Amino acid sequence: MSQQSRSIVQNAWKAFASHDADRISAVFTEDAEWLAPPGNATAIALDAPSHMVGKKAIVRFLAEDFPRLFVRDVTVTFHEFHADGERVVVEETMTATLANGNHYANDYCFVFELRDELIHRVREYMDTARGHRMVFGEVPS
Repeated sequence: MSQQSRSIVQNAWKAFASHDADRISAVFTEDAEWLAPPGNATAIALDAPSHMVGKKAIVRFLAEDFPRLFVRDVTVTFHEFHADGERVVVEETMTATLANGNHYANDYCFVFELRDELIHRVREYMDTARGHRMVFGEVPS
């Protein structure tokens, strides 16, 4: 199951990068959740929740909202994929050009939980202070 889980998540990243709502929708359960740190810079800049519940909310974010902030040159460099059963941990660095023209670069760790070969839950971790500096030029107090 671990190799299959790894492949499911690797293919999901390709769907995310496409910004195609149908492709993205195909990788999530109906009741999927995406949990990011509260108050992260992306959520604030896009006036989006840091905890998205349901496939529709996640698909809208990845297909419509995300490209409004990260407008071009989005590159994900994967450092590690660790799969154990239906859980996959991904370590990566994402770089991009922001809507305001600033360069963005931050490290992430994602924990994917699968159910019936679909993504059921994503827990996202990042350097939130660095994200705020990149997006807003300052760290919130």
